[in-house]
Amino acid sequence: EEIAYIRQTTGKEPKLRGFELLAYSPNINYADASPECLKEVEENKGTVETALQWARANRPDKVNDTGTENSTDYTTGGILTFSFHWFSPLGGRDKSFYTEHTDFDATKVLQEGTPERAAFYADMDVIADILRRFQDENIPILWRPFHESYGTWFWWGAKGPEVAAELFRFMFCYYTQQYHLDNLIWVWNSPLPEGYVGDEYCDIISRDLYTEPHVHGAYEKQYEELRKVTKQEKGAALGEIGILPDPETLMEKKIPWLWYMTWSFDFALNEKFNSDTALKKLYESSYAIDLETFRKRRR
Repeated sequence: EEIAYIRQTTGKEPKLRGFELLAYSPNINYADASPECLKEVEENKGTVETALQWARANRPDKVNDTGTENSTDYTTGGILTFSFHWFSPLGGRDKSFYTEHTDFDATKVLQEGTPERAAFYADMDVIADILRRFQDENIPILWRPFHESYGTWFWWGAKGPEVAAELFRFMFCYYTQQYHLDNLIWVWNSPLPEGYVGDEYCDIISRDLYTEPHVHGAYEKQYEELRKVTKQEKGAALGEIGILPDPETLMEKKIPWLWYMTWSFDFALNEKFNSDTALKKLYESSYAIDLETFRKRRR
């Protein structure tokens, strides 16, 4: 419905679409869940099929400029990014991706032979099978697990950013070495240098950002803060935001965010946080790349 709203308001569609895997968590405690939790799980069922269908429908052109087959040309296709509000692998009630709803101790995942570690890997097996469906169709994913590890509100960050980084490294090694999920582009999501996962474990650095409604800018201060986590020239992205950036300010201050992903519902379906004028301004800007504009450029 967010995409329909954007299309209705701007006449265009985004090149990047974000999808959520929370409903695929193996350990959802349906018997002890609030109506709000059950509603959120229900709303997020089927996101994998939706993502697959959209990626297939917006698959890169199979014919390049010379008229020959070129199935690896991704310049004209849609881009997927996935987040995962992971219900705790053991225990928990209600929305157990929140620390307050689970006693799951992430530090025990780091210890060999613990039930927490076994459950952590069992859950990863389930999600790996989902991600492998995209690899089988040669569809890349901007993969952003363990997001917002700078805070303690999610169980993976409850024991500190260093523990969250170790969990990320566990997943990276398991998915690349055991499952060979080479379609994943690994996105780290924290501006804290002390909790950085390491250059060899991520392709892109990112942060989430929620600021004052209807105040649009380039987020240059936040960009410079994020850049400090690494000395490498990694691209930086706004993994999740509430307020749209301003394209004129971005161009003026030359802040090279790779992408932004606006959160759903009120952030994208009405004018509570972002006006239709701001949305149109962004989609009409030559600085922004939407799905159809980029295809026209390729033609």
